[in-house]
Amino acid sequence: MSQERSTASGGMETAFGFRQVGEGEKQGLVDAVFHRVADRYDLMNDVMSAGLHRVWKDAMVAWLSPPKRPGFKALDVAGGTGDIALRIAEASGSQADVTVLDINGSMLAVGRERAEKRGLGANLTFVEANAEELPFPASSFDAYTIAFGIRNVPHIDTALAEAFRVLRPGGRFLCLEFSDVGMPLLDKVYDAWSFHAIPRIGQVVTGDGEPYRYLVESIRKFPNQENFAAMMREAGFSRVAWRDYSGGIAALHSGWKI
Repeated sequence: MSQERSTASGGMETAFGFRQVGEGEKQGLVDAVFHRVADRYDLMNDVMSAGLHRVWKDAMVAWLSPPKRPGFKALDVAGGTGDIALRIAEASGSQADVTVLDINGSMLAVGRERAEKRGLGANLTFVEANAEELPFPASSFDAYTIAFGIRNVPHIDTALAEAFRVLRPGGRFLCLEFSDVGMPLLDKVYDAWSFHAIPRIGQVVTGDGEPYRYLVESIRKFPNQENFAAMMREAGFSRVAWRDYSGGIAALHSGWKI
């Protein structure tokens, strides 16, 4: 089983972790993973990032800096539980309208419940749909965000093209994803944590270690920072840049539709 990262030319379409599957099979397998972990998704991210995902998500929304005025429209893709969308709504002073899109109904159900409990149900709209075929007209949104979701999309190039299509001119794309660790020694520690500790902790905490094994493997297949930036440019985005967090364990990519 290949552990090599995908390149800017593709490779994620048939990679379910380190296992190769047939064209068209991946989406169903990924859906099954997230149906199994929907009610424990935040816990799952805490396990995988040692809690740091919360800091990274705060940094993502801070870099977006949603304005505190009516009319700002954001689309958060693969964000069913509302983690990013709720942060955007709160950062905008409850002024932004955020559409949460996810292919997984179980994840969306968690997000709806969280939004109501936080008193932000009026700010958020939940849509069950595919990132590769967004059900919105062109130039609909000021911002498109996706956090720890794009590596689960079979055709990343298609999702990026759709992101570019639905953004308004001057709109911004932000993607937070686990990435390529570039610090000596940290990469070895991170590998040991990922492949040995995370599935075992997942088994103990949730009673199911298999989803964690897939998610750890999918991180290692995802394109590195430069290759993902190249994919963004190929989709049409300008002023592409990224910021590494925690030595590259996660990276936040930014691009603009100009």
